Amino acid sequence: MKPFRIIYLAIVFLYLYIPLAVMVANSFNVNKYGMRWDGFTLQWFSAMLQNHSLMEATRNSLLVAISSATVATVLGGLGATCIYLYRFRGRKVMQVTLLTIMMIPDIILAIGLLVLFVITGVSLGFWSLLLAHVTFCLPFVTVTVLARLQGFDPNLIDAAKDLGASESQTTRHIVIPLLKPALLASWLLSFTLSLDDVIVSSFVTGPSFDVLPLKLFSMVKVGVKPEVNALSTLFVGISVVLILICHYLTKENKR
Repeated sequence: MKPFRIIYLAIVFLYLYIPLAVMVANSFNVNKYGMRWDGFTLQWFSAMLQNHSLMEATRNSLLVAISSATVATVLGGLGATCIYLYRFRGRKVMQVTLLTIMMIPDIILAIGLLVLFVITGVSLGFWSLLLAHVTFCLPFVTVTVLARLQGFDPNLIDAAKDLGASESQTTRHIVIPLLKPALLASWLLSFTLSLDDVIVSSFVTGPSFDVLPLKLFSMVKVGVKPEVNALSTLFVGISVVLILICHYLTKENKR
């Protein structure tokens, strides 16, 4: 059975990573259309940097992704801690609401948020996009942190309180260090969800605030340009670096 498992895993990994490998190769290919290999070049990265609209959309997306991931991680971490440590009225409703946001289709969530922003008078742009991304990232953070909380010994918190630690001291010295891997994973997950969102962003952003997924979506309708391959390769590299950093920090935390 072992050879079959190896073959199966090889097929799965090839299916997943061959498109990425082709994209990365074409970002260094002299041939503009990527139909054949004509030599190595870095000109498409230079063209990417000179494409001001693409760079502006990239900056906007990074700003929204970092901001929404940070806000969602803070709020989701606090929410998961409250759900785990305390028994209060509305606790079950809170959990069901978060799970509902995770389960409903993106198109329904996008329409609901658009209606809400129109009714409340929120102008479509950075702030509407930030609020929308925090909304759909928050349940993922809460579930991830809550799973981590349910895995450690609650006697640690009781021991800290018996030794005279206040709520803030217990949170700072006991809860947060134990939650560090989950918080880091939640931030990375939220960052990724925000960065590649198309459906919700297309509904709640305005014409004056363009974001990368929508920009790329409009560009690839007429064919994949080499600048898109170059930018995608850059983001693949950033993703690999973030994963390695996350793995290193998690490993250090376990030690």
